[in-house]
Amino acid sequence: MKNFGARLDAWSLHPVAVTGVSGTRMLLGFVGLMYYVSQYQERNYLFGPDGLMLHDEFKQQVSGFSLYTLSASPAWFQLLFHVGAAVALAVTLGVGGRPGLALHWVFLWSIYQRQPGLLDGGDNLAYVVIPFLLLTRCYDRFALPTGVAKRLSEYLPGHVRAVAVPFHNLGALGIAAQICLVYVVSGLYKVMGEEWQDGTALFYVMRVPEFELPGWSELVYESDLLVVLGTYGTVAFLVYFPMGVLVRALRPWAAAMSIGFHLSIAVLMGLTGFALTMIACDLVFLSGALDRLIAWIRSRRDRTADPAVQPATGAAEETGEKGAVHEAELV
Repeated sequence: MKNFGARLDAWSLHPVAVTGVSGTRMLLGFVGLMYYVSQYQERNYLFGPDGLMLHDEFKQQVSGFSLYTLSASPAWFQLLFHVGAAVALAVTLGVGGRPGLALHWVFLWSIYQRQPGLLDGGDNLAYVVIPFLLLTRCYDRFALPTGVAKRLSEYLPGHVRAVAVPFHNLGALGIAAQICLVYVVSGLYKVMGEEWQDGTALFYVMRVPEFELPGWSELVYESDLLVVLGTYGTVAFLVYFPMGVLVRALRPWAAAMSIGFHLSIAVLMGLTGFALTMIACDLVFLSGALDRLIAWIRSRRDRTADPAVQPATGAAEETGEKGAVHEAELV
């Protein structure tokens, strides 16, 4: 019980994975911005009220809330599209705080609902993860220093500031649990497929024209060894990923493997938005490693600027590593 009480105190007093969730926020904002930019030239055809799906037809088929249902005016569409892109840019740069992130969630889901045919699975994960991010201190890192959040926090009552750390840790834990659930369910679902059982699934997946990288995909699906290893390796990785992140020593390696796995999906299958969304969630498990990397980069920069500050930078590295220990204790 004493050990449990100490852990509970640490959970209440020390925010975990601050750098990781900040990276998640930045990358999810970038994925949204990339979606707007990549579809910008065809926006009227894909999302406009007189485009591929007429506004009346869209209102009849929409399965959830969307700002695009409020008016059939082309001016309203243009306003929503451009404001949504601007909000995504603000989230990427770390401007606007939690209100800006909440707006990004509303605008992103609205445009996803407008054209469901373009969705790739990462959109659903972003829709679930962003509310968890709203609980966290995801603007503490990788954000432009506006100082607005700090000034606003001074007006909050003491008891509200006291629950900020537990809520932050709860949000970080929610993201970690969600990404683990996605991996396990995906892996178990694949196990039920005959092609995944006999080791040939990767052959068929990489021959789909929409998901093929000419000149490279055939290097994989023409090799029996790579197909078998890739098929069984994918299932094993997805099913056992949560076990890897539960062990603190294995956590960075499991997250790094996941990032490599999704980078290969982005390159070989062209599912860039999906891959980046998954990588954004994986950063929660790499917070301690990111802190050590940032401390190392700063120490190298300081030594280059002034060799006389080596002892000070060494102390800074030690402080950064101690802070990283607290942030690495996610689960």
